[in-house]
Amino acid sequence: MSTVLTAEQIRTFAGAGWTVVPGLIAPKMQDVLNTEVNRLMGDVPPPTGHVGHHFYWRTPRESPTLFDPLRGGGILAVARELVGEGGVDLAFDQAQVALNIPSKSHRPGRPHIDGYAPGQQTPGTFTLLAGLLLTDQLLDNTGNLWVWPGTHLAHAEFFAARGPQAFADAGGYPDIELPEPTQVHGRCGDVLFAHYLLGHNIGGNDAADCTRRTLYWRLRAPGHVARWEDCLADPWLEYPGVRKLVDHHDVPGRRA
Repeated sequence: MSTVLTAEQIRTFAGAGWTVVPGLIAPKMQDVLNTEVNRLMGDVPPPTGHVGHHFYWRTPRESPTLFDPLRGGGILAVARELVGEGGVDLAFDQAQVALNIPSKSHRPGRPHIDGYAPGQQTPGTFTLLAGLLLTDQLLDNTGNLWVWPGTHLAHAEFFAARGPQAFADAGGYPDIELPEPTQVHGRCGDVLFAHYLLGHNIGGNDAADCTRRTLYWRLRAPGHVARWEDCLADPWLEYPGVRKLVDHHDVPGRRA
């Protein structure tokens, strides 16, 4: 039985490919994480005059604080409600601190899927993206992540028809019919959960005095590497919690 997510949030995830869980991370932890981000920015500042996106990638050994929210249980509890009792593991041994420094106007032209690199034998696929907002992102064009709702399903249809090689052929940008994008909104402490196949991209930040901060973790169900090809074509292969709802109820995300 669900302990964190509502049935409506799971339905939203099934149809749109993403949902935001409000207030999942407590203010004390938010402060600790923002202090760590301040340290990273002080040790290795963004280039002078730089605007737009700027990333820090850190391992648990390099910056253990960035992984504390995964030890606290809330994020992984939500993941279990989506993927089942097998849960998820941290993929790639990394956390991503994603800054969006003002002021830069930008509208992304189309979405991408993470994990493509030229010449890579096995792409860096995963199961679920978790993103903790470390600043309020309540209005459009304040550094928000852009998402294209429902593209997790369209991408799965694309790969089912063309095979896993289509991932490399597309270079991370499969040629699908695109819906209108939307920008993710939330407050500091809210957590975004997005299906791996959901198309997304970086937008601009017109806020004059606020650098957007989001902390991302890529999460993988155990055994994912051995079945990544099948996961491209079946969006619910690693989501029994969602598949059950999709298969037995008239909700978006129903498979043909």
